[in-house]
Amino acid sequence: MITPLTLDSIGHAPKALLHDHLDGGLRPATVLELAEANGYDELPAIGVDELAAWFRTAAHSGSLVRYLEPFAHTVGVMQTPEALHRVAYECVEDLAADNVVYAEIRFAPELHIDRGLSAARSREIAELAIRFRDKGVVGFDIAGAEAGYPPTRHLDAFEYMRSNNARFTIHAGEAFGLPSIQEAIAFCGADRLGHGVRIVDDIAIGADGTAQLGRLASLLRDKRIPFEMCPSSNVQTGAVGSIAEHPFDRLARLRFRVTVNTDNRLMSDTTMSQEMLRLVEAFGYGWSDLERFTINAMKSAFIPFDERLAIIDDVIKPRFAVLVG
Repeated sequence: MITPLTLDSIGHAPKALLHDHLDGGLRPATVLELAEANGYDELPAIGVDELAAWFRTAAHSGSLVRYLEPFAHTVGVMQTPEALHRVAYECVEDLAADNVVYAEIRFAPELHIDRGLSAARSREIAELAIRFRDKGVVGFDIAGAEAGYPPTRHLDAFEYMRSNNARFTIHAGEAFGLPSIQEAIAFCGADRLGHGVRIVDDIAIGADGTAQLGRLASLLRDKRIPFEMCPSSNVQTGAVGSIAEHPFDRLARLRFRVTVNTDNRLMSDTTMSQEMLRLVEAFGYGWSDLERFTINAMKSAFIPFDERLAIIDDVIKPRFAVLVG
């Protein structure tokens, strides 16, 4: 018997997460406790429920620039080693509780130096990634406002990663259009794309429903470039109007390598299970679709091939088989 697709049953499915920001996934209670412990007095609310609602509402701004403003508060309470350790530990706990079997969490060291911790900018951060590549750091990324901040501004960092045979992804095609995707792939050599929703601008749909891919879209599909798609946050930033309007389904049906991600669990008040359920409700996906998206993510992870294969064959496929019945 096939298990019905509900939030609870999806919660039992194994998941692979490639795009989740450490400073966007704090527990509201932890934000309050860290603020009190570290003397941070700028929080916009003093109750757990009120603070959670504030983050969710403030992030639903229709603009990536305004969406990023609430991060001042999470980053504000993450300025000590103890705070960072707690937030990272709780992140792992929360993802494990949602049956996330593999996750790559983004962390920006330069945002956490107000209390004496030290860090540097993109080239220096790339050097840190290489220095700690055998201690859990699997890749490198740039993020933030896209308009006016082309990825090529960090070309030296990407060249450093490539010269060290290392992997990296780039936020592109969320708040800015095809040029940011073109730069990320053609000039910077990104292995994956963070978001990339604007690739639909290079896909024309004929009157008969036939899709005609432009050269950039064709290249990304041919090269199996993974898209780290984050449906709920894309609605909040105004990249798409609603989950039902998200290009995820069009790209999935055209067999682009799409993956499901949370982006910022606190800001979007979401989990991997909730993101998957929203896609199921919008597009009518079944277990085989969710399994495909999960395997897409695991294939695209930055860990070695044999480790990826082991998780796919020994964890993901057997556990989905139980759900399908």
